[in-house]
Amino acid sequence: MFKLLLVDDEPVERDGMQAILQHAFQEIEIRQAKNGKTAVEIAAQWKPDIVFMDIMMPAMNGLEAIEKIKQANNDTEFVMMTAFDTFDYARQALKLGVKDYLLKPSKASEIVATTDKLFAQLRQKVKETAERRQEQGALQKALAIVETDIVTQLLFDHVHEMHIDLLVEMLDTQPAEEKFVMTLLVPEGAEQIYSDIKGRISNGNNVWMGACYGSQLPFIVFRNPVHSFRSQAITLAKEILAVTGRQEGWFVGIGTVCQSLDEIRTSYQKSLVAMLDIKVPSRYLFYSDELEPIKEDVPAFIKQQEKRIADFVRLGEWEAVEALVLDLIRQLEHTGEKVLRTQQRSLEFLWLTTRVMAEIGIEAEAPFYSIPAKDHRQLISETLKLIQDLKKIYMSHYSRLEVDKIHRIKQFITEHSHEDISLDALARQVDLSPIYISKMFKEKLGINYIDFLTECRIEKAKKLLADPEKSLKAIALEVGYHEPNYFSKVFRKMNDLSPTEYRMTLFKAGKTEEVGT
Repeated sequence: MFKLLLVDDEPVERDGMQAILQHAFQEIEIRQAKNGKTAVEIAAQWKPDIVFMDIMMPAMNGLEAIEKIKQANNDTEFVMMTAFDTFDYARQALKLGVKDYLLKPSKASEIVATTDKLFAQLRQKVKETAERRQEQGALQKALAIVETDIVTQLLFDHVHEMHIDLLVEMLDTQPAEEKFVMTLLVPEGAEQIYSDIKGRISNGNNVWMGACYGSQLPFIVFRNPVHSFRSQAITLAKEILAVTGRQEGWFVGIGTVCQSLDEIRTSYQKSLVAMLDIKVPSRYLFYSDELEPIKEDVPAFIKQQEKRIADFVRLGEWEAVEALVLDLIRQLEHTGEKVLRTQQRSLEFLWLTTRVMAEIGIEAEAPFYSIPAKDHRQLISETLKLIQDLKKIYMSHYSRLEVDKIHRIKQFITEHSHEDISLDALARQVDLSPIYISKMFKEKLGINYIDFLTECRIEKAKKLLADPEKSLKAIALEVGYHEPNYFSKVFRKMNDLSPTEYRMTLFKAGKTEEVGT
């Protein structure tokens, strides 16, 4: 229902106009104002869609009232009503954006025709606004998926520089020479708060948010040179923790600043180290070198490391497993722990590894040391051999599955390339973890899964460009891009030609072939 305000200092004129309009239109709500000042007050509260404004009124004339109303609500449309057909009034009205004007007295048919024309324009405007919002919503959803996957790959795998550049541009991320990672420790069963955190940090922060795997939710933060590193990190940590309220178990580890995204994994690893001591009252902690050695609470440290090693085994991060167990041995040696006691500790970690492997369907016998170690060097050597044996069993299991899994993933991406495919969606298709899929895809095919998805889309677009009846916008939507400009940039980066230029080459090739025949 449209809202229409009639402004005239003559009650007879207002009542006559209202009667004509209510008779002609069913879905219309009408109010009246006796002068320009009253019209401004009503419009400020009621926000009419259309105002029929008499020009010559005492105190505040119609042109002054139009100017004030437009300052408060620029979407309101105006029709000027005047008994004086002068060029000067018309010129001023046009400057103010008045859509039409009626000479008083007006015929009922003229009033109805003018109003009907404005209603049609408003309906079209409402339709276009709704379409823009729908497209923007779809674009934001797609970008959110890409953002999450990019963070995952930056921290655990490799992502093509092209996608980083485009993502920075599309997400309107302010360029920053320095970046760092913050990781949120999420209590079990609290993953549903993810969207609330996303909503909180997306306002005014240059932050990319990853996916919550296990109990860890990572954020890549782009440095704001206006504030110090500590100030920016503390403010953001408090914003994140504010969403969680006073619930126990939430904690933010803050990594070190790095100069490029290639170094971002180091900052991520250090943010995990900063999460080892979750007892500090601030509920967030910056990484420092002092955090690395074991101090006094060895059992607490070991409990944290057990959680980490379980996560690494599930992800197939065997280098991280190896580094963690060897680090444990060195830490215990540093604290003066006896060799046999250290050997027992490391054996407990290896048994934990086999239990986690069993949980994901990989059977392996519990390992044992053949002899008691004489010193920590011998213990390290023997431990490395046991870890390598477990890794071989793990890799043998997955090598049998990977050929089929990769084929299924490629087929799924090819058939659904027009959709917003995330790592989580692929994981559900083949029953593997998202991070493992990313690593497997890169290692076995030598290409990032987003690059493969992009290639599928662009190859499909090339075929569609051969049809001169299809618009670029329609092709972009059909292959999976909600924003035609983004589609064109991706196409140009992969082909050194814009979609329009590529279409012209197809057209010219077709003409040449016709001439040849």
